[in-house]
Amino acid sequence: MIGWDLGGVHVKAALVRNGGVETVVQAPCRLWRGLPALDETFAQLPDWARAEAHHVVTMTGELTDCFADRQDGVTQLAGWAGRTLPGAVRIYGGRAGLLDPDMAPAHAAAIASANWHATAALIGHHLADALLVDIGSTTADLIPIVSGQPAATGYSDAERLETGELVYTGVVRSHLVALSDHAPFQGRRTRLMAETFATTADIYRILGDLPEGADQQHSVDLKGKSLPESETRLARIVGRDHREGSAADWRALAAHFSESQMRLLHDAAALLLSRPDLPADAPLVVCGAGRFLAERLAARLGRPAVAFTDLIAGHLAEAGADWASTCGPAVAVALLAAHPSWNPGERPRA
Repeated sequence: MIGWDLGGVHVKAALVRNGGVETVVQAPCRLWRGLPALDETFAQLPDWARAEAHHVVTMTGELTDCFADRQDGVTQLAGWAGRTLPGAVRIYGGRAGLLDPDMAPAHAAAIASANWHATAALIGHHLADALLVDIGSTTADLIPIVSGQPAATGYSDAERLETGELVYTGVVRSHLVALSDHAPFQGRRTRLMAETFATTADIYRILGDLPEGADQQHSVDLKGKSLPESETRLARIVGRDHREGSAADWRALAAHFSESQMRLLHDAAALLLSRPDLPADAPLVVCGAGRFLAERLAARLGRPAVAFTDLIAGHLAEAGADWASTCGPAVAVALLAAHPSWNPGERPRA
């Protein structure tokens, strides 16, 4: 069984054999250039990912602007999977269940960006009540789990943006000007240059938090990813050259943006945790490339943090734990398909 998460920036795959996760991979994909980019990424994946298997596919790449709209994106991505992946292929439709690829156009609304639902459903098999906090390279999913089932108020991206269950911020690709419109620098409050000079990958590289391998796309200036190069990009946000600040200055500036991002996540999580159907001791289940940030969020909220990979440790090869956290939805769809009794269905929406 191979679980897939087809995103607009990364392709993620997880191999499950005999009920356990053997290995996981993430590879960059410039899907905004069209489906040929997906073919290029697929050709570079390990042999096991291209072998005949039972494939289960979830996706977020339907949002990519190479498609006319989400339904077109779902249709094309499901069609690509049906044509390309050798063996039986099913599409994860969240509340609609597992679907044949040719059924995707009729169920596009259920399929589109439903990867969060798979992770939440898997967690619900292990914990009755929790808040899933999956912070990725670009977005963060905050999903209540109540009585062992996903209990999100929203379902689509648009609905979850309204409810705070989708926070469009991540630890690699988010633009810093989306986090704050000002920053403290050398004793003064300065406005920011509203340009894409730097991203969150730069600030977390400077702070020493960015997991190895998390930043798989090119930098915004197409230059390197050394510490000085990240500091140079960050300096431009406040209209400075690198030589105008010390390492401590750039680290303090990076910390400001990290705190600004944390406040966005804190406000969203606090609202969800105030729901009357979530117990006061419900933990945060943390995963994603930004798991380190999710753990800090749990500490700030005074809640226990439970690693997603710890919940499935009995089904996970020790060597693949880090990537299994980063690629949670791919792992989840594969395990749910391998263990159908684990997915009890969706709780009626609040």
